[in-house]
Amino acid sequence: MDAERLLVPEASEEGRSRGGSRAAILDMLRAAGDPLGIREIARRTGLHQNTARFHLEALVASGLAARAAEDRETPGRPRIGYRAVAFGPGGGRQYRLLSLMLASLIAGTMPEPAAAAEAAGREWGAYLAEKPPPFQRLSAEEAVAKLTGIMRELGFEPHAAAGADAGQYRLQLRQCPFLEVAREHRDVICALHLGLMRGALDLMRAPVTADELAPFVEPGLCVAGLTAHDGAQ
Repeated sequence: MDAERLLVPEASEEGRSRGGSRAAILDMLRAAGDPLGIREIARRTGLHQNTARFHLEALVASGLAARAAEDRETPGRPRIGYRAVAFGPGGGRQYRLLSLMLASLIAGTMPEPAAAAEAAGREWGAYLAEKPPPFQRLSAEEAVAKLTGIMRELGFEPHAAAGADAGQYRLQLRQCPFLEVAREHRDVICALHLGLMRGALDLMRAPVTADELAPFVEPGLCVAGLTAHDGAQ
């Protein structure tokens, strides 16, 4: 996406409004010291949250903004906010390059790259998940819903559905934030994402396991197989 054209008002009234809103949001992000959440941006601009999200994702796609974890004073999984990218429109490409460099390093130097990536994913999954209070047990459906939310905040477009058999779930993952890197280093990136889901479910004490992650079952679509255990539904 052309970052400069993104902020230029178009000839139509709708285009002028769209370009002006994105420019205002970008100025707001640049002025903020910390990442801003969608609710806060919507409140400050007077936009609907879905409209604010639309503009923010356009800024992210152009490399002008990036998703970031918001600081929070209470324990738990951090919310995802947005911040301006100081180094401009090339930022998205730089992050992709950095991801590719790290993935190639793991693939080329680790004796078991997939195992190392999954272990790292488990640690980060536990960090991103929110541990339930003592003696509180999530149902399988609640756990799958929370996992779906985590994957959405990481940039995926997830959709959970019941599988063919009782206690089985399919978590469809579209819009992988590391799609380009995953195509070259599937063993590393997909193992990382599987480990992330496993770590999050473990931290939540969920009665659900992430059994597998089938990459690219369709172009741009990966599917995680989840199983409820101990009779949980």
